[in-house]
Amino acid sequence: MQTNLLDRASPYLLLVLTTLFWAGNINLGRAISGEVPPLGLSFWRWIVAFACLLPFAYKPMQQQWATLKSHLWLVLALSATGVAGFNSFVYLGLQSTSATNGVLMQSISPVLIILLSTLFFADKANLQQWIGVLVSLAGVGVILIQGDIHTLLTLSFQTGDLWVISAIIIWAIYTVLLRKLPPALKGLPFLGYSMVFGTLMILPFYLLESFNGRPMPITTTSIMAVTYVSIFASLLAFLFWNNATSRLGANRTGQFIHLLPVFGLTIATLILGERLQGFHYIGIILVASGLVLANLTRRQALVAKA
Repeated sequence: MQTNLLDRASPYLLLVLTTLFWAGNINLGRAISGEVPPLGLSFWRWIVAFACLLPFAYKPMQQQWATLKSHLWLVLALSATGVAGFNSFVYLGLQSTSATNGVLMQSISPVLIILLSTLFFADKANLQQWIGVLVSLAGVGVILIQGDIHTLLTLSFQTGDLWVISAIIIWAIYTVLLRKLPPALKGLPFLGYSMVFGTLMILPFYLLESFNGRPMPITTTSIMAVTYVSIFASLLAFLFWNNATSRLGANRTGQFIHLLPVFGLTIATLILGERLQGFHYIGIILVASGLVLANLTRRQALVAKA
């Protein structure tokens, strides 16, 4: 998929699709955690994704070889955080943490992104953007506690929570660092190189997992899981996220993480037959309102400058 084609698409649509794909990824990772090893899933998702990408990315990667060499440490850092670290840590966390805890912790990602953007790049969010983030976060909270404040008293934390928290921090760093990527590498060249470097970083840990009694099984479940996460949660999602981040900035892009629990509940409803209740609708309305509030600020500023 060419970058100029993505540039013609709405960045907001790209972000909505990305969070939809990742919601499916989280539900899938949790559902197959007992059958498919976490690092095996992480390793093979990128192998398959790169195989699908290579026919389109080979020439752009070759053309930007000199640019890569001059920005090698940045690309390695982005590969370690976005490709190797984030996905592996999420899958490791889903081995033991609860669904509620996993989604709850994912919801702090937008706040971390804003804090890191402010700390490293002085890219401060204004008051209306912060209000939008908090409104969306409140919507997530309503969904997670099912409209009952007493639910907070029953939350317990698992060892997997540390993996998920680490993944969230890593993803915030990745999103913020994307702004440093030179224009020549954006799109297919960067995605191709980051897949190569990230997969090589995962390889020794995948081999260690296999030698310790959890080899990657070749089953219908594992093949279908790898196919989904490779094409949708890896190839398309990263193309969409990276493109939208370069156009909107890390602060605004990160707020769309709040859609993860909304889509996660929708997927559970469609697949598992669960019914949406009143607190679900309240939470979804709050999430959508917060996203609109935070992003309208930027649009109004751009119009005023014009």
